[in-house]
Amino acid sequence: IAILINIMNIDEIHWIYHAGFYFESNNKRIFIDPFNLKKDFGKADIVFITHPHFDHLDANALEKIIKKDTIVVLPKSAMDQLKLGKPFPVEPNNRYELNDISFSTIPAYNIVKDRLQFHNRKNNWVGYIINLDIGKIYHAGDTDFVEEMKGLDVDLALIPIGGKYTMNLDEAIEAANSMKAKIVAPMHYKALLGKNGSEKAEKTFKEKVSNAIILSEEEEPDYSF
Repeated sequence: IAILINIMNIDEIHWIYHAGFYFESNNKRIFIDPFNLKKDFGKADIVFITHPHFDHLDANALEKIIKKDTIVVLPKSAMDQLKLGKPFPVEPNNRYELNDISFSTIPAYNIVKDRLQFHNRKNNWVGYIINLDIGKIYHAGDTDFVEEMKGLDVDLALIPIGGKYTMNLDEAIEAANSMKAKIVAPMHYKALLGKNGSEKAEKTFKEKVSNAIILSEEEEPDYSF
């Protein structure tokens, strides 16, 4: 954590729960994949959605944070599922400017045979690299360890480790060690691994990824959604 403070203030990294985060940066409140919101997290200026599965594009969560001028960045293929906000459609492997924020899209998809039906590359779903005042943040979305991750040079990488729908712990460790991220934090695992499994996974991740940190959610962890 001492290393992290030199890069960005840990208090500026708000893990809501699962794959949901928000950041106060660039004079804006920016959310990524908000899900299952019980507390009041304020209103969003920009929301980034990685793909349209219910735990990433959560209509109830969006209803709580969207105001009349909130911009929602999401894959073109998910546009028909967005009912609120001003859509800003994106595709993989592109760079964008939105107000004073620049960001790029990284493909997010499964390559492991047993998972191919969950996040097919043809869907053109994404992860994001977002350039903020607090640092350059990569949110991987739901994905396996794909070629496009290798060598990513960011301040903070947020990657799933839960398995079943995304890369598992071992694959995530390999992915983390392939990047040039200053800090890597796991996400998207507690409901999949349970309490004991999550604690074991966190311990192993920290042991095998030298630049890993474990964040704490601002919502109470739900191990069974």
